[in-house]
Amino acid sequence: MSEVLAVRYGTRTTRRSEVFLHFDTYGEPDTGIVMDYYFWVVRHGGHTTVVDCGFNEASGARRGRTMLCPPARALDRLGVDPAAVTTVVLTHGHYDHIGNLGAFPAATFVMSRREYDFWAGPMGRKPLFAGSAEPEDVAALRVAHAAGRLTLVDARTTLPGGVELVEVGGHTPGQLIVLVGDVVLASDALHYYEELDRDRPFAHVADLPAMYGAFQLLRDLAGTRRLVAGHDPDVMRRFPATGDDGLAVRISVDGR
Repeated sequence: MSEVLAVRYGTRTTRRSEVFLHFDTYGEPDTGIVMDYYFWVVRHGGHTTVVDCGFNEASGARRGRTMLCPPARALDRLGVDPAAVTTVVLTHGHYDHIGNLGAFPAATFVMSRREYDFWAGPMGRKPLFAGSAEPEDVAALRVAHAAGRLTLVDARTTLPGGVELVEVGGHTPGQLIVLVGDVVLASDALHYYEELDRDRPFAHVADLPAMYGAFQLLRDLAGTRRLVAGHDPDVMRRFPATGDDGLAVRISVDGR
């Protein structure tokens, strides 16, 4: 079976002005909006790859996020042993994507070189960037790198099993998207489908022209592939559920 699972492990309710850049530009009511938190499991080409690993309970609580199911426990419920996972792709360095590296003791982590250098360097400690990361998570990245467990990639890379990583930047300097057959895991290159439909950037952005460029790439890919947004509750409605517990949805790859 070749498939992708989108696993919903957390959620929060916020305001539209908190998620769309310069929201007052649009002259619309500042209504509530739900932001869900996901990571992904890819079974393709005989390999199981985890994409991102969510926030941990401590950082989620500090930030007022609701933890629906800790990522390691969610994997157990889906029949995936975190201790047996050998590859974890980290699409970028924000707290809600790299917060549980310790749950994967046998894994090699894969990240954009540009992304790692940013968070490991002085720019990542600037207050306007540092608020999106947790110091202990960045420290864990450094430890993984020193131990030879962090593979840094440039521009475009294909992993064993045919999973393709493409660096698009924008949201962060080395933001990755993940291509699996006819499925595109946009991660935070596309938090909400509305961003693409209305050309509406997300509030947190390192490079605005690059974010617009990523939107156009995703539009082009959407002509022949299915897009999975990074934080949109609609993901849970667009694809069939794996069960009746609301934990995950399944996206078959290439119709298989």
